Amino acid sequence: MAIDTRGETADKPSGEKKTRTSPALFYRQVVNELRKVIWPTRKDLITYTTVVLIFVLIMVAIVYGLDAALGWAVLKVFGGS
Repeated sequence: MAIDTRGETADKPSGEKKTRTSPALFYRQVVNELRKVIWPTRKDLITYTTVVLIFVLIMVAIVYGLDAALGWAVLKVFGGS
């Protein structure tokens, strides 16, 4: 179930004044969050990259095939050189 929170921050009640985060605090928070990330190993990265490249090549082939087929069909229906 979705809750509409537009215009409000998640951690402060609506009555409190909003303060800006200092750049130093923001940087520390970013570094802290990046420490929590589980980074892929080299083997995982190569596997994921290979899967993505194969998927992209398959999608390119499908789009090219549809484009060629529809182009051929349009030329047959409407005539052309």
